[in-house]
Amino acid sequence: MAKKAVLIGCNYPGTKAELKGCVNDVRRVHRCLTQRFGFLDDDIRFLIDTDPMATQPTGANIRRAITGLVRSAAPGDFLFIHYSGHGTRLPAETGEDDDTGYDECIVPCDMNLITDDDFRVFVEELPQGCRLTIVSDSCHSGGLIENTKEQIGESTRREDDHGDAEPGSAFSLSSLIKKTKKTVKNAMESRGIDIPHRHNHSHQSAATTDDDPDELDQDQHQSRFQSRSLPLSALIEILKQRTGRQDIDVGNIRPTLFDLFGAEASPKVKKFMKVLLQSLGPRRRRSEGGGFFGLLGSLAAEFVMHKLEDKDDGYADPAMETQVGSKEEVYAGTKQGRFPHRGVLISGCQSDQTSADASPLGDGDGAYGALSNAIQAILAKSDGDVSNRKLVLKARKLLSRQGFTQRPGLYCSDEVVDEPFICS
Repeated sequence: MAKKAVLIGCNYPGTKAELKGCVNDVRRVHRCLTQRFGFLDDDIRFLIDTDPMATQPTGANIRRAITGLVRSAAPGDFLFIHYSGHGTRLPAETGEDDDTGYDECIVPCDMNLITDDDFRVFVEELPQGCRLTIVSDSCHSGGLIENTKEQIGESTRREDDHGDAEPGSAFSLSSLIKKTKKTVKNAMESRGIDIPHRHNHSHQSAATTDDDPDELDQDQHQSRFQSRSLPLSALIEILKQRTGRQDIDVGNIRPTLFDLFGAEASPKVKKFMKVLLQSLGPRRRRSEGGGFFGLLGSLAAEFVMHKLEDKDDGYADPAMETQVGSKEEVYAGTKQGRFPHRGVLISGCQSDQTSADASPLGDGDGAYGALSNAIQAILAKSDGDVSNRKLVLKARKLLSRQGFTQRPGLYCSDEVVDEPFICS
């Protein structure tokens, strides 16, 4: 039986996406794994972007690390992945009427996004009998839970659980208003207009590491908070800076990512490009746009046609070599791959919330992710094993006392919900 881990911390130093606590999170997790859970240093892959000598958490490096972790596993192994960094959502870009969802993504330090579909494909090869635990202290990690039971969370709650409707009623005025607001918000965000989430972070600051969780809410220091959700407008601005192009907008983000990263781009981005290229045909003129891709998709087509004129004949090879079963596979929100049966996901927040990056007194050295800090505080106070269920329930209570509104979620099968966190 082996215990292996991949720890990923992205602070994005010097960029508009900069955070303070992500690398601190994974350093503390590293200590916890070795001192509490018996992991060996040689079995922990450590990816951070604040040390030029360390393996950088680029999209390609993260994919290689996770793929290597899964492929090296044997039945009975315990595997652990911790990610601290930004999450973001890519809206649909094909223009197809049926393409209406979002690709939820984690954000590597080089902006080479990893989609939820990509992630599930990486881990679906996990051998039977292995346990995989993932902690995602970020936003937009819910896409990993497809076909996995939500043990603790709000996404499956019925509207009448909120007391807004008569028992058994199919209509709730508050739910209608909420859905309408969400529709408007999604439409605006899809154009790169950031709608900030409201946080109820009080003046309280969570103490770190070994403090008593029952006393943490007594600390009165001022803290600075940031969201670990990267707005689409910020992503577009960073891509403009890196490419020198000012015509990047919703509609050509995926082609831009393919242009930047080629063979190392997200597998789903390469699928998108293959379907786009096939729709254009080898002799298609730029002015003819349309076809499979509608009005929005014509922005992607225009971008690609320019590139095909400027690049050599091998430019499209990474996309054309990618297997695509049907055009629906490139739709945003399409669920490809499966989450492992013995997989456990702990997410930093619910889909309508953001995860917090906290800097006590603005001090980057003491910065942390709210979820990561809560987990470490709870483990430090616990003498024995803590089950997955109890850990998340305690984290919710602790975060609430500290003034955070985010509510972590737990996603796993009934088989492992009450088993010890990570390993016994």
